[in-house]
Amino acid sequence: MTDRPFKQYDYLDDPAAIYRASFATIRAEAELSKVPADVEKIVVRMIHASGDVGLVPDVEAHPLLVSTARDALNSGRPIFTDAEMIASGVTRRRLPAGNEVRCLLRDPRVAELAKEWRTTRSAAAVSLWGEDLEGAVVAIGNAPTALFALLELISDGGPKPAAILGIPVGFVGSAESKLALVQHPEQIPYLVVHGRRGGSALCAAALNALAREDEL
Repeated sequence: MTDRPFKQYDYLDDPAAIYRASFATIRAEAELSKVPADVEKIVVRMIHASGDVGLVPDVEAHPLLVSTARDALNSGRPIFTDAEMIASGVTRRRLPAGNEVRCLLRDPRVAELAKEWRTTRSAAAVSLWGEDLEGAVVAIGNAPTALFALLELISDGGPKPAAILGIPVGFVGSAESKLALVQHPEQIPYLVVHGRRGGSALCAAALNALAREDEL
């Protein structure tokens, strides 16, 4: 057994107390009054993951996002992601039906396909998601090209997911890909953070909140 170092700083170190204090601070500081009731806990968890209470005005959710995504998860549909960090960030015990979380970025076919199509590996991986994409939940938090590729696949008559979390981060294509999702003719239920902000942590936090309603 290793001895704990001498505690010389005054800080909160009880995990449950840290969670309670964190969420209390978020609710005190964030402008949540205009957030739809069923989306509120998702936004709170996203703020918790990012440390950014200013996130609220840029979050937009389709009215059917929460109900549709939860129905898909409760029925055991898989989750597709564009980044291993998102897959790693999903709290498996929160998933209601032991849902499989799939990221094909490391699939050996991806690099060759990306080279052939002259696109990113993230975009190429989307094309390999296959028929299981139908009715699944998609979480894109890294690559705008993956979100664009998904929307193009759907427009070409490909499988349609039940819900899309479109939260890619970046300076090139991020804001534009989110607008494309919101404006897509299919109007698949979506969650976006408009602008350049996004990332794997935000996306995983949103997924965890959708998977189970309780805040902690």
